[in-house]
Amino acid sequence: MIYLNFTDLSEETQNRLLEDSKKDVERKFGDDIRKYVKENYISFETMIEEEAIRNLYSYTFVFNI
Repeated sequence: MIYLNFTDLSEETQNRLLEDSKKDVERKFGDDIRKYVKENYISFETMIEEEAIRNLYSYTFVFNI
């Protein structure tokens, strides 16, 4: 679970969440993504970012008001 203060949804917080998600995706699926990127001539960074955005939907967020 990720605990967030409802009043702190600034761009900085959103970027931090995306960066954490990128690290999580790279840790879990990095080797598979690298293989897919090589086979399909796609940018690794683009794939990581797309998967990180998708990965955010799998998180459970708890908002404190």
